[in-house]
Amino acid sequence: MTYQSRIESLKSRHSRIDKQISSEGGRPRPDERVLMCLKLQKLRLKEEIERLSA
Repeated sequence: MTYQSRIESLKSRHSRIDKQISSEGGRPRPDERVLMCLKLQKLRLKEEIERLSA
């Protein structure tokens, strides 16, 4: 797998997690643990994307 394809895969996962965060946050009583976990995953993906892009 090339760096570019890895970055694209990570961006796709990042986008899916962002949608999950929006969905969970839009519920009347969002689960804060789920939101925290998703946000942490999103941050880790962002950091890896930045690391590979550098």
